[in-house]
Amino acid sequence: MYRFAIYGKGGIGKSTVTTALSCAFAEMGLRVMQIGCDPKADSTLYLHGGERIETMLNILRKKRSSAELEDLVHTGYQGILCAEAGGPTPGLGCAGRGIAAAFEALEERDAFDLLKPDVILYDVLGDVVCGGFAMPIREGYAERVYIVTSGENMSIYAAANIAMAVDNFRSRGYAALGGLILNRRNVPDERDKVETLASDIHTHIVADLPRENAVSEAEMMKKPVFATAPESGFAEEIRKLARRMIEEY
Repeated sequence: MYRFAIYGKGGIGKSTVTTALSCAFAEMGLRVMQIGCDPKADSTLYLHGGERIETMLNILRKKRSSAELEDLVHTGYQGILCAEAGGPTPGLGCAGRGIAAAFEALEERDAFDLLKPDVILYDVLGDVVCGGFAMPIREGYAERVYIVTSGENMSIYAAANIAMAVDNFRSRGYAALGGLILNRRNVPDERDKVETLASDIHTHIVADLPRENAVSEAEMMKKPVFATAPESGFAEEIRKLARRMIEEY
């Protein structure tokens, strides 16, 4: 089982990248599971035609211990297994603790043993790396962490913080940093800035994704880019990244 966590600051495109990777792995004939770990619960949105699936936290609130595994995990595009942790009511509760509760619910129902995914992708908000947001790193869920960044200053700052968290947990035998995914915003000297970041945190750029209209057009159609523009440059680079992630695992 290949287990990857995709981190990045809000709005950097990590859910777009994660969804595209899920499609690429499915295209390779692998059984894929994508778990959204962002309170917005929109990681798997375009794997379901733009319709949000009900979050695990909402289901657990309503059904509690009677919630079945099929209530928590849904099947989307290309048979990709989808789950959204969800979050608390805004202003009430801790989103990190919500992620922890959702993960515990999957474990209690032997989700991974029963569903038998070949690849698990955790899509994790990376503006803060605390509590539940660090669970994929520290609890042994993921084996490799990839950070999505652009050349924008706040994105680079967030990526450096995420890398620091991964490094702190690695000494305890948890997930290792697999590299940086450059999701271009076409800012000046973008590649140079991200290469400097990679050098500073002792890693490398594993993918350089072009900024293309095909991505926004796919989102307007409420579909993954693999469904609307499978031959686009973005999709081709994602395929290369997926193969690299498997080879370097």
